Amino acid sequence: MPCMIPGTRDEARWFRSAPRRTLPASALDWIVQAALPRRRVLEVQPLADGLRNANFKLQTDSKPEWIVLRLYEHDASLCQKELDVMSLVGRSVPTPEILHAEPRGLDEIPPFIVMRYVEGVSFHQLKRGGDQNAMAQAAYAAGETLAAIGHFTFPKAGWLGPGPAVTAPLLDGADPMPRFVDRCLASANLQQRVPADVQDRIQALMWSRAAQLATLGNEARLVHGDFNRRNLVLRCKAGRWSVAAVLDWEFAVSGSPLADIGNFLRYERASQPLAEPHFSTGYLHAGGILPEDWRNLARLIALNAMCESLTRDELPDDVVSELVELARAIVERRDPQFA
Repeated sequence: MPCMIPGTRDEARWFRSAPRRTLPASALDWIVQAALPRRRVLEVQPLADGLRNANFKLQTDSKPEWIVLRLYEHDASLCQKELDVMSLVGRSVPTPEILHAEPRGLDEIPPFIVMRYVEGVSFHQLKRGGDQNAMAQAAYAAGETLAAIGHFTFPKAGWLGPGPAVTAPLLDGADPMPRFVDRCLASANLQQRVPADVQDRIQALMWSRAAQLATLGNEARLVHGDFNRRNLVLRCKAGRWSVAAVLDWEFAVSGSPLADIGNFLRYERASQPLAEPHFSTGYLHAGGILPEDWRNLARLIALNAMCESLTRDELPDDVVSELVELARAIVERRDPQFA
C-alpha cells in the first residue's frame, strides 16, 4: 500500500516566525567545515519551530546534503544535556545523527550542535491527509517509541542536567502537582486569561485527585518533556509508517511517562479519535505500563503543563484561547471543541 502525506485543525503555532539571531556566511562555513571538512554552505533556511533556540537547515555542496545547526541561546548547559540524553537513548530510540558539537561555544558563537537532517514528515503534517491507516501506523509507532524512552530510569525523579543526571526535585514537598498548579493560579497573567470559574474548577479537580497524582511522584523514568506531534519525524518504508527520529530533548526530566502521554494526546477527542487506541496499544506492546485510569491521570498532568504555559509573559492570543479551551474541556470532562 502506498504511503501518502496528505487531518484535522492545526494546533496553535508554538514557535517564533524567525530565529532570534542570524550568522554571517563566514561563521556558517566555519561551523560546517568543523563538522564536514572541505564542505561549503550553499543555502540557509531558518527553521521557525522552537521558542528558545535558533535552528537552521543548511545545504552543503556534498551530494547535496542537508544538515541542521542548533544554537542554544537560552541556557548553555542544555547543549551538553541534549548531547548526553541522545547518547543515552541512541541505540534504542531514533535520534538525529550528531556530526559535531561545541557545548561551550566558540568565540561569539553560543553552544551548538550540527546534526544530519532527518527526512520525513511530522505527525502533525501526516494527520492533515486523513488517511486512517497511516494515522494508525504512525500512532502505534509513536507509542512503541515512547515505551522505549521510558525504559531508561534514574535513581530519583527530578530535573535533568548534563550526564544526564538528576539535579533537583521537580518540586519539593508533598502534593507537588496540586501545589504547583496553585502557584500558577496565583499568577497575574493566568488570572487575566482564565475565567474565575475555570480557575476554581482547576484547583478543585487537582486537589480531588491529589492522592492518585502523588503515587506518580515515585516514578523516575526518562520523560522527553515535549513529546508532541511536531517533534516526531515519521517516514514511510515498504508501505508502513514508523518513527525516523525524536527531536528536541532539552526539556527531558526524570518522572512519569504519563507526562509524555498527556502531551501527545492533548488534542485527542474520544468522539473522533485519531491516535487512540493505536498509540496506547503500541506503548503496551513495547513494554510500557499504564496504571488504572491512566487517560484521566495523563490529562491532569497535561493540565498542570497548560497552567504553567498560561503564566508566561509572551503568549499569542490564539495559544491563550486554545489552552483555556483545553483546560475547560478537562475540568468539564468533555472533548475540546475548536472552530
